[in-house]
Parts: sequence; structure tokens; C-alpha cells
Amino acid sequence: MIVIAPLAALGRWVLASLAGIGRVMLFALDAISHILRPPFYPREFLNALMNVGWFSLPVVGLTAIFTGGALALQIYAGGQRFSAEAVVPQIVAIGMVRELGPVLVGLMVAARVTSSIAAEIATMKVTEQIDALITLSTHPMKYLTAPRVLAGLIVVPALVGVGDIIGIYGGFLVGTRQLGFAPGTYIQNTWNFLEQADIVSSLIKGCVFGFIATIMGCYHGMNSGRGAQGVGRATKTSVAAAAIMILSANFLLTNLFFTS
Repeated sequence: MIVIAPLAALGRWVLASLAGIGRVMLFALDAISHILRPPFYPREFLNALMNVGWFSLPVVGLTAIFTGGALALQIYAGGQRFSAEAVVPQIVAIGMVRELGPVLVGLMVAARVTSSIAAEIATMKVTEQIDALITLSTHPMKYLTAPRVLAGLIVVPALVGVGDIIGIYGGFLVGTRQLGFAPGTYIQNTWNFLEQADIVSSLIKGCVFGFIATIMGCYHGMNSGRGAQGVGRATKTSVAAAAIMILSANFLLTNLFFTS
């Protein structure tokens, strides 16, 4: 019995985790089906575009520019050990476009947008606004989830593209102002080193991360508990789940794109 009890607890945890993954998958498939079928709510979609995209731009820009600058400093310091300081432009470009740009944008969107969506929908559930939508013959998935998920699919890749450019610019500023690189040479090395596959993979990652961030906010908001405690728990859980899924998806996508 002493040996069986821990195994039984582990088994219950595994089964509960698998059940949770299944519920999220079914929720995501349901959301996609509502995106593809009318009716549509343009006003909710435009509001979601502004919330997910435009209002996230400042935090994405600041994160990217400081990360690009810090990355240039780190690569230069490390390259000095092997007399390879000249590779700073190339490594900054590939590091930002392939990995740091998409991942940082995804995490910033998870921190800002996922929490906002989860708190908003959970509050609507607590105050019975979702029940009111059902009473008015408006499907909550159609009205609340579909516009936000569609906005994430469209806007987050654009944010990733902007973040990549700003991050590379941050490395350019540090490289030319502090590390002594010639501006023309820095830009030319960056341009020559990047490939189309790097840019495409970055945008695809942004699309996947946007879907994860918005779907997790909607799922945990829709399934929140009652009361203020339920709203807080839904917000906290949604951000943690979105961050873990984004990092996991990044590993899988990187393995798919860049491993022969």
C-alpha cells in the first residue's frame, strides 16, 4: 500500500492532465469552426485587433530594442575570446529573427493579452453576462472567442515582424555607436546573412504563438470559477499555461524548420 499510493496519485495526475489537454484541444477546434462559419461580429474583431496588436506595440518595441542591444554586447564580448567580433551583425540578425523575436513577442502577448482576455471573459461569466448572451441567442464562442483568436492569428505575426526589425535595430545602434562597426557594413552583413526561410519561420511562429495566447485566455476565462477568486485563478493559470505552451511550441517548430 505504501508503494501503490504514490503511483495512484501519479496516475490520477496524468489522467487529469490528459483530460485537460483534451478539453483545450476540443475548445480550440470549436473556436476554429466558429471562425470559419457566419455570423461575424466586425466590431468585436476590430476591438480585438486594437487590443492584441496596437496596444501591445509599445511593450513589444521596448522589449525588442533592449534585447537586440544586449545580444550585440554579449556576442561581441564572447566573440573577443575567439577573435570573432565581426560576426555580431549576423548573429544578432539570426538570433532575433529565428528565436528571440518570436519568443519574446509571444511571451509579452501572453503576459499582456492572455491575462486581459481571461480576466475580461471570467468577469463576464461571474456577472452572468455570458448567460445574457445565450438568452439573446448569441453564441459566446462566436461573439467572444472567435474574434479574439482570429485577431491573434493575424496581428501577432505582424508584431513579430516589427519586433524582429526593432531588435535588429537595437543591435545596430549598439554595434555602430558603442562597438565601432561601420553602419554600412553592419547593414550589409545583416542583409546578406538572413535567408527567406528565417523570415518565414519567424512569421509562422508568430501565428502559432498568437493562436496559443488568445485561445488560452478565452479557454480559462470561459471555464473560470465563480467570484473574484475564480477570476484571479483563471488569469494566473491562463498566463502560465500560455507561456509554457509557447516555449514548447517554439522548440517543436525550431526542430521542424532547422533540423535536417
